[in-house]
This record gives sequence, structure tokens and C-alpha cells, in this order.
Amino acid sequence: MLLTPGRAGSASRLARSSLSRARSLLGSVRPPRRSDAVHARRRFRAWRGRRPFWAGLFTLGAGLPIVYFPYVTLSLSGIPLALSTTAGAGALLTGTLLVVLGLTMWFRPQQRVFAGITALLLSLVSFPVANFGGLFLGLFSGLIGGSLACAWAAPAESAGGTAVPRDVPSPSGGGPVAGESS
Repeated sequence: MLLTPGRAGSASRLARSSLSRARSLLGSVRPPRRSDAVHARRRFRAWRGRRPFWAGLFTLGAGLPIVYFPYVTLSLSGIPLALSTTAGAGALLTGTLLVVLGLTMWFRPQQRVFAGITALLLSLVSFPVANFGGLFLGLFSGLIGGSLACAWAAPAESAGGTAVPRDVPSPSGGGPVAGESS
């Protein structure tokens, strides 16, 4: 087929029309921009700041090794090491409750003291029930998570709905007003 000057224009028109047709079909799809990632990160930081995030993460992480180790056979230099005991159901219950308490700390921050104390008690119970508390990983992680949940204080909010710093310097510049003793 020979290309003539008249045909070159029609080929470019055809290419433009197919390109515009593809754009109209994919019109709502756009590549993610940097501002989307920044916005998502800021929303996550704001969400994380209004709840005992690290307490929930440690508590959730405590339940996983407690549930995992009784049901898996480990190998230590070729020697099978089975940690399954008759307390497998106790380990499953303890680990599952710790995971639920970790999620409770995230999604119900008002229940943080109850969840923290319960996480502390379940972590201590996991020592004799669940293979030394998931080989001490779940025990220590649960103790840290429960302690953080009990110690966490919600950020104070102003009338406008924004968080106020806890230690505001006094007008004289002599130090923080909150908790000041004379």
C-alpha cells in the first residue's frame, strides 16, 4: 500500500481518535500523585495520635506467637522440637483474646484501661499455659502493650476540636503550667 499525502493525515486522525477514545474510557483512572500519599500519611498520623496505637500493636503482636508456637513443629539443627501440649486450647484462647484486646485498644480507645489490665493478666497467664508465653515473645510484648495502654492519656482538645499541647509554657516563661508545684 502506498502512502500518499492524503492518507498520512487520515492515519494521524485515526491515531488521535483512538487515543481520545481510550482517554474517555479511562477518564476516571488517574495515576496516584505524591499529594495523595502525603494526605493518607497525615490522616494515619492523626488517627494514630487519638488512640493508644503502640499499646494495641504490642498487644496484638503478643497474641500471635502465643497462638503460633503450640501448633507448629520447629527444627533446631535438624532435631524436631514440638511445643504442642495439652494446653493448646488455652494458648489459642489466650492468644486470640490478646489479638482482640489489641484491636479494642485501636478502635475503642475509651476502653483502654480495661483492655490494658486484661492484657497484662492474660500475658501473665500465658506463661504457664502457652509454652512460657510464646517463648517469652508474647509474654513480654503483652506486658509492654498492657502497660502502655494503662499509661496512655488521650490528648486534650480545645473548643475548636484541635489538640492542645499538654505542657504549655506559662506567660512569665518560667516553665510549664500543667503540674506546676510551688
